[in-house]
Amino acid sequence: MTTRPRPAHTVSSLTLVKAAAKAAQAKKAEDIIALDLSGLQAVSDYFLVCSAGSEPQVKAIAENVEEALRELGAKPWHVEGREGRRWVLLDFVDVVVHVFHEKTREYYLLERLWGDARSVDLDLD
Repeated sequence: MTTRPRPAHTVSSLTLVKAAAKAAQAKKAEDIIALDLSGLQAVSDYFLVCSAGSEPQVKAIAENVEEALRELGAKPWHVEGREGRRWVLLDFVDVVVHVFHEKTREYYLLERLWGDARSVDLDLD
C-alpha cells in the first residue's frame, strides 16, 4: 500500500480548496460545494465536489482546476477518471477535487456519504 505523501506546496489547504472552487466556477461548474473533513477520520482536509452537464465540460473543469492549483505550487499526487470523463478525481493530498457529470453525481451521492462534514463558505459570487 502506498502511503500518501506530504504536500510539497506551502499554500494552506483552505486556500487551495477555494482556488479550486473558483477555477471550477470559471468553467461553469454547477453545485460547487466544499466539505471540511479535517475533524473526521479522513485522508484529506477538504473535498471539493462540483458538477458538469457534459463530458467535455467535466474535462475542461478538471483541467482548469489542475492548472490553477499548479500555479499555487500544488501538483496532483493522483488523478483518476480523466479518460472516462464521468467522474474525474484530482488528489492534491490535503484537498481532493471531484468533478462529476451531473448524472454520475446523482448516482454516487458523495455528499451524503460524508454527511458529517461541515460545508465551507467558498466566497463564490
